Amino acid sequence: MKILRSLRWVLLAVFLILGGWLTCAGTLPEPVLAQEAPPTEEPPVRKATITYTFTRTFWWLVEWEDNEVFCRLAVEHEGQPTYNEIEGLCGKKTAEYWLQSRPCNLAETPANRCPGLYLLEMGSEPGSRQIEVELPIPEVWVSIEGCDPLPGERKCTRLPSLLFTAIEPLPNETIISIQGTFNGEPFSCMGAECRLPLQPTPMEGVTVTFWADSSFGDSSQQYTARVRLVPWGDFMNPDGGSSDTGAWFVDVLSSQWVGGEIASCAYTWQSFPPLEGPPAWLSKTVTPEDLATDTGYYYLAGALIQNGVVQPTGCLDGGLAAPHVASACGVEAARPYLVEWQNRFDQDILQVSQDTGVPARLLKNVFARESQIWPGIFSSYKEAGLGQLTEQGADTVLLWNPSFFAQFCPLVLNQAYCDLGWGNLDAPEQAMLRGALVKKVNAACPDCPTGIDISQAQYSVRIFAESLLANCEQTGRILRNLTGLEPGLSSSYEDLWRFTLVNYNAGPGCLSSAIQQALARNEALTWANVTAHLEPACQGAIGYVEDISRVFKATPTPTPWLQIGEPLPTATPPAPLPLQPIFTPTPGGGEIFLTPTPTPSGYQPPEATPDETAYPYP
Repeated sequence: MKILRSLRWVLLAVFLILGGWLTCAGTLPEPVLAQEAPPTEEPPVRKATITYTFTRTFWWLVEWEDNEVFCRLAVEHEGQPTYNEIEGLCGKKTAEYWLQSRPCNLAETPANRCPGLYLLEMGSEPGSRQIEVELPIPEVWVSIEGCDPLPGERKCTRLPSLLFTAIEPLPNETIISIQGTFNGEPFSCMGAECRLPLQPTPMEGVTVTFWADSSFGDSSQQYTARVRLVPWGDFMNPDGGSSDTGAWFVDVLSSQWVGGEIASCAYTWQSFPPLEGPPAWLSKTVTPEDLATDTGYYYLAGALIQNGVVQPTGCLDGGLAAPHVASACGVEAARPYLVEWQNRFDQDILQVSQDTGVPARLLKNVFARESQIWPGIFSSYKEAGLGQLTEQGADTVLLWNPSFFAQFCPLVLNQAYCDLGWGNLDAPEQAMLRGALVKKVNAACPDCPTGIDISQAQYSVRIFAESLLANCEQTGRILRNLTGLEPGLSSSYEDLWRFTLVNYNAGPGCLSSAIQQALARNEALTWANVTAHLEPACQGAIGYVEDISRVFKATPTPTPWLQIGEPLPTATPPAPLPLQPIFTPTPGGGEIFLTPTPTPSGYQPPEATPDETAYPYP
């Protein structure tokens, strides 16, 4: 009986527990299913559709002999179709047949006896087409505000701000905001202008990113800048007796910079110039008088005598110590003409410097060292012009200076070829461009009063400036590929220009090999360290650079092996000769002896040829 009673109580307890659980379960909230995240909206595309209207003209190409219609075509313009249109619509064979056809004089010859094809217009009609065009995106430009620069200097008398200015090109849209980061710290401004107060930075500067947001629903591309702000002077003199005015050096490197000139190639290398400014040979030149020299150039004097500009009547040796090289008497007889000639291109050099940013003193020093400022050619047509351009040098400027290539190429080739770019041209087209460029800088002119086409020489100044910019680009690529860093983070601004001159004079093989050896020994990429590793056949570039990086004041020695060449007979010179480095020894002593020496255009030892470091193409 007790067992049954106990069992009854157990069953009752179980029943109550189950009932309570079921009651609770009935009141539990239903589970909520996770919803998918809303899809990310794509920014609107800046495109528009416009209607292009034209007159469609119908033509037949008909054979004179039997009036057979060779091709029916329609062109979307008035007037006859072009050769390219006929080739595209009717085939190359038909286009060539039509091009070779001659007009038929029906007054003298029956039509069925005339060879070839003629064009017959069959009518026209209006036409239209919908064309989708891309609309321009916003842009942001950067400058400095609140600087009050000291006259002729890069110093500000008070702490400046970065000024970002955004432009929305679409008429019905506006700039909502400008955003970015300064050394990793975010900033944001409403509207189309943003002022960011600057603070002192490390000597290597800091990175700034910036962009603009538009009411169109998209943004500009993200731009970058490197900014350096360094205090200068006595800011905290407790006695207040210092005469050194406190100031700030400010430098900005960016493709969007509109605040004034940037030192030449500084942006390409991402390299800040020295705080006190570049050295004299890289500094800005203001007037042609700043470039004036009065050096007694033996080769230039010989060229002036040889071309009848100077009559050395008082010289028993005729003014020449060797063919085309003046004697001491010849130099003195030519002195007034020497001074006038070596300075006659100064205005052109200064103008080109202002247009391209290449330092004027550097450009003139290159001309003095390369040719003694005689814009003719040496024998064998290996080098030509004021800067002695070679075929290898022409290849460099056409490859590494795309903007110059785009300007020069249409003067020689059809625009369709030029649109392909230098690297995609076939070898014959490249050879034609190289030859045309070398010919363009060669101002030798036997029929001209001075033996030189002066206008041609003046034009060539720009080409040599563009060539230096191309070498600046190639040098930067070599440094980036070998170090993995921006050139300005691995070498100084001044030394980068020295490396560029090595590249210009001795070629990328010499420069790359020396840099690789310095890096292999964990040496800093200074001028002294890198030149210590130049191969023997490249070491002539050391004296070359040292001559150019100072002002010439000494008299150069005669150069008996030099010969003045004749003008190139065609736009495309013969294939380049085997590369043979030739050096003219420099006499010892305290003076600077300058001789126009041929470029060691080629010393590129097999193990040093930097295909993967000096060129963008594998």
